[in-house]
Amino acid sequence: MDFQLNARQQEFQLSARRFAQEELPEVARHCERTSEPVPDDVRRRMGELGFLGVNIPEEYGGVGAGKLDALLVLEEFAKISAAVAFPVFEANCGPAQTLLYFAPEWLKKQVLPKVCAGEMMVSVSMSEPDVGTAMTDLTTRAVIKDGRIIINGVKRWCSGAGHAQGYVLYCRLADKPGAAGVGAVYFEKDTPGVSFGKPEQFMGARGFHNAEIYLDDVEVPVENIIVPAGGLKNLMRSFNMERLGNATCSLGIAASALEVALRYTQERTQFGKPLVDFQAVQLRLAEMKMDVEASRLLIHRAAQNAEDGLPSLLDTSLAKCFANEAVRRVVTHGAQVMGACGYSTAYPMEQKMRDAWLWGIGGGHIDLQKVNITSELVGRRFSQR
Repeated sequence: MDFQLNARQQEFQLSARRFAQEELPEVARHCERTSEPVPDDVRRRMGELGFLGVNIPEEYGGVGAGKLDALLVLEEFAKISAAVAFPVFEANCGPAQTLLYFAPEWLKKQVLPKVCAGEMMVSVSMSEPDVGTAMTDLTTRAVIKDGRIIINGVKRWCSGAGHAQGYVLYCRLADKPGAAGVGAVYFEKDTPGVSFGKPEQFMGARGFHNAEIYLDDVEVPVENIIVPAGGLKNLMRSFNMERLGNATCSLGIAASALEVALRYTQERTQFGKPLVDFQAVQLRLAEMKMDVEASRLLIHRAAQNAEDGLPSLLDTSLAKCFANEAVRRVVTHGAQVMGACGYSTAYPMEQKMRDAWLWGIGGGHIDLQKVNITSELVGRRFSQR
């Protein structure tokens, strides 16, 4: 078992770190001030450098590297802010991966090269006003008629809604109850009948452009079916990669919070000596470091175990749950050792605290991950009803 990164992975990590640290801090501040997403020209620059298609095969415009390579890049972006990490997350871990594994060949060739080049974004539409975790209860309906799909419904909490050009829609594709009727369809922003609600205002993660999507007799070709009815299990398999990306964003925030706290406690003096000389501060810094490294190991293990396939439910639930809870502990310790400065908007810690809470809610609630873990332990699925 080798815990060292190979030369290619180190190169990916270093190039992402340089770009993120040199070119993205002002972009992150812009997203934070305005709640606007990463500008299109910046996203295209990410694409030019290969950051939006790290683990997408070369035949679809990507780099063709591994999952761990992609997560190494994502961590460096997440250290700057959740907003600037979002395009990298969506391309390397999110709905673009669902297209890669399950979409028909024509759709992959049409969409993925544009995603890799930063020319378009693909968003996922899962939740509804009355459906969050209970994906088997989806009510958005896609009726197949005369070679067309007619879609009606409302989607909520859709990151990138109104800004992304393409959408992977989880919906009811057959008149069957529960998971048996659920599948996925692809549609694009400018399709007649598609409209968007007012962007949500969140405590953190500003720049995600999250909004409702309204689908009123939206028609797309039947060829736009990504996964047919009854394919929810496959959709959730691809969602395991999204969970791993979610965990990596938590890791990036935690690692950067540790860096901020460590620098501050060595520069700030009280009673004639640096804060880091006080044992109470040392203990908090040590706990922060332990949480960061344990999160990283669980994430890297899940990526390595996946090899050429999709990560397992157990590995990703362990990584996501731990990293989601760890980042909350880390930013709390960080704010505490910085005192009033940790609570001030003049310092980065308060934003990291706000951003940290997103990841344990989105992409599958922390508590759901614990149910998944126990289900794997005892060898049976627990009903949520």
